[in-house]
Amino acid sequence: MLALAGTRADDFVMDLGSGDGRIVIAAARQFGARGLGVDIDPKLVALSRENARRAGVEALARFEERDVLATDLSPATVVTIYLLPWLVDRLQPKLMHELNPGARIVAHAFAMKGWKPDRSEHLRVLQPERGQSGESSLFLWTVPAEARGDWRAGDWQLRVHQNFQEIEVEVAAGGTLLAVREAKLEGRAIGFSGPEFTFRGRVEGSAIRGELTRGGRSEAITFRRD
Repeated sequence: MLALAGTRADDFVMDLGSGDGRIVIAAARQFGARGLGVDIDPKLVALSRENARRAGVEALARFEERDVLATDLSPATVVTIYLLPWLVDRLQPKLMHELNPGARIVAHAFAMKGWKPDRSEHLRVLQPERGQSGESSLFLWTVPAEARGDWRAGDWQLRVHQNFQEIEVEVAAGGTLLAVREAKLEGRAIGFSGPEFTFRGRVEGSAIRGELTRGGRSEAITFRRD
């Protein structure tokens, strides 16, 4: 799960329903990342703290007794989830609202309804536990920036239609609509292109800043909400 999220030393990992603490401990041991495990069971929280102490990572790996639905997720850059489907679905709007664009979410076994994962992996389980299938599924999402709406930069106009990370972009220059063949949003990074132009940039609140290439010439450009 941590590898799929591209975990780094500068990440803050939150494991929701952390059990014996193995994910947060692995984040500390393998990647040097700080982390917080949240579980509603006080016995598991105590066990996790002891496991972190034994692993020598108690300074990086913390564990707290909390309800995952009442936990502030905003500090996290990586969130790992192995929860029942109904709880995963209840978490979805909270994840979108509280996490910053670019944060990665990895769920084990169950995907979120209505939010297509950016990537999924299906792994063979060599020694499944009783009642567990021989295959395990992992799903990755990157929280997208809010890009929907109308934007303008001089004679250039954009209209962005957005459903999570999936976008469609209408582009006009000097009142003339231009064909758009490709549009992509990943975290804050946004790009779209057509036969006559290419744009690559970042969504930064009320501005989209980047580089526009047309006719072999490139220029810095800033779109602002119209």
